[in-house]
Amino acid sequence: MAQWWRSAAGNYRTMAASRCSSSYFRCSHYHTIQAIPRECTGSKVSARDRVQGRIPAVLFFQNLLEKNPDNRSESKKYLLTVEKKQIKAILDSVDAPTFCSTRFPLQIRAGSGSSHLVESGTVLPIKIHRDEESGKILNLVFVWAEDGMKLKVDVPVIFKGEDVCPGIQKGGILNKIRPSLKYLGPSEHIPSKVVVDVSNLDIEDRIFMRDIEVHPSLKLLSKNENMPICKVVPTSLGNREPIVE
Repeated sequence: MAQWWRSAAGNYRTMAASRCSSSYFRCSHYHTIQAIPRECTGSKVSARDRVQGRIPAVLFFQNLLEKNPDNRSESKKYLLTVEKKQIKAILDSVDAPTFCSTRFPLQIRAGSGSSHLVESGTVLPIKIHRDEESGKILNLVFVWAEDGMKLKVDVPVIFKGEDVCPGIQKGGILNKIRPSLKYLGPSEHIPSKVVVDVSNLDIEDRIFMRDIEVHPSLKLLSKNENMPICKVVPTSLGNREPIVE
């Protein structure tokens, strides 16, 4: 994760480290997603899978989403189902906003309970489709995320220190302008979240995208790195919608 702070001299600095290192993956098989192939698609088939406690999913290279057809790759695309109980357990064990910026090992077995391994590797969830009324997961989208693969990832911004922020204690309100930052780079260096410490911010203080330091191989996909991530504004301005400055 990334952390930001203000030093005693008043300088700003940010440092980052990924939660998703290879050592993190070796911690437990509990986080190895188990999947099986599905040969058929359609709403009826998907509904049947859900009744059986499984979630339909798809796995492919991220370049399949490129606008230019020449840059797309159909190889290693799989239609899958995963266990609903396991996905729920993973969502309960990680910070919910970071699920789609955290890499996981995945194993594709020939069938439910089969010991035959069809394919395995590291993947990144990029989309959770939920029912609008019930909130239940309808399907999942994964992309391959092996070391060295360049991915575009929206990394959630997590704010901490609001309870001791001087500007807030004086009556100001933290205007959270950017809920996430998009990076391009090798998947192993993309942090699962950026933690922004606002515990030293006074009224009118702000933190900019340029203040966030991540691995040098990562590129921030923003036209203007001088745009703020957050700002402490007076109470009279605090009820406004987030403003991009």
